[in-house]
Amino acid sequence: MVRNVLQSVVRGGNDFRIFESFNPPLSLNNWANKYVTIPDDRALLFRTNYTMIPPEWLGEAFTLEAERLQAVNERAYLHEYMGEPVGSGGEVFPTIQAREITDDEIDTLQYHYFGIDFGFSVDPTAFVHVAFDSKRQTVYFIDEYVKRGMSNTDIADMAKERMKKFIHTDFSPLFGYTYNVTPTLVADAAEPKSITDLCRQGLKVIPCKKYPGSVIYGIKWLQSKILVFDPKRTPKCYEEFSQYEYLTTKDGEFLADVPDKNNHCIDGCRYALDRLINSAKYSA
Repeated sequence: MVRNVLQSVVRGGNDFRIFESFNPPLSLNNWANKYVTIPDDRALLFRTNYTMIPPEWLGEAFTLEAERLQAVNERAYLHEYMGEPVGSGGEVFPTIQAREITDDEIDTLQYHYFGIDFGFSVDPTAFVHVAFDSKRQTVYFIDEYVKRGMSNTDIADMAKERMKKFIHTDFSPLFGYTYNVTPTLVADAAEPKSITDLCRQGLKVIPCKKYPGSVIYGIKWLQSKILVFDPKRTPKCYEEFSQYEYLTTKDGEFLADVPDKNNHCIDGCRYALDRLINSAKYSA
């Protein structure tokens, strides 16, 4: 592609200055990273990163976000902020931890989130329960239910059973009575009929935010977090996240895009955390 452009543009004279600028792709084997390693005595290779720019140009918020990512996921920091190709680039989620999550540990986690990706015959329905620790920037995978052929009644019964522990009682000082608060289940916005059915069966279900680029935006949010799995509790979630890789070209080079398959638990997780991922959009 670069050669084709140059062959078309550099015509009709001898006085040319060619500037080629890009952000290094994640994969060391990407064609762009290979391209700059080709010796060229006429070329000057110059690498830059945000530390070479006056801090006041970027602002304090930018620097703090860079430092936070460095503490949570140094590999992502080196690529996104320092411009370094840091590996094969194949794995979408490089911050996975697999270990036992005990009941006692779950009891210490305050913020729980529930999401569901609808399916039926070919694709399964995937219910995902996660907890998020904002101080440690960690997502804990607590529970899952993945099955084909589920009716909306089946889904409602399953979700009620798996969420009942998280129904809590609140008190209204204005009216002087207590009432039950049910957890919110976030579902695929493309299924309004199913969402309505579940609400009629006593669940609190809301649609996720969908917009151009929302899938990649959600994945990037998850990439900046530590993802903790207990393979005994959430085997399908662990399988999907650990095996999810970027799409490749016919030559085996990784692209910046992700496949839309074998990602039902991933979608369920994105929906569960939708309000955190899109907090600015919800408040707008």
